[in-house]
Amino acid sequence: QVQLVESGGGLVQPGGSLRLSCAASGNIFIFSIDDPGWYRQAPGKERELVATITRYGRTNYADSVKGRFTISRDNAGKTMYLQMNSLKPEDTGVYYCKSGNWGKGTLVTVSS
Repeated sequence: QVQLVESGGGLVQPGGSLRLSCAASGNIFIFSIDDPGWYRQAPGKERELVATITRYGRTNYADSVKGRFTISRDNAGKTMYLQMNSLKPEDTGVYYCKSGNWGKGTLVTVSS
């Protein structure tokens, strides 16, 4: 299984943007039965799906982020990204990438 490390979180004002990265120790499409993706967990809430991507580039998004977030990966399949635009306070939470294993997460805080 791959080891995953997220980065790019931080504090941003509503309407702002962040780009999260997930660096993998191997190809994220080889070691995962499920499609790799990003998940998030808001304070006091359960972890939820944000977006997934297939090895062929097909993407899937939660309704709450459609049109604002974009998931992508590099050609080697070793880095996955989440571009987040038009951020809202309800996007606040710890963002995790998953490819078989889970990363440790990166905190995103959207606040003025």
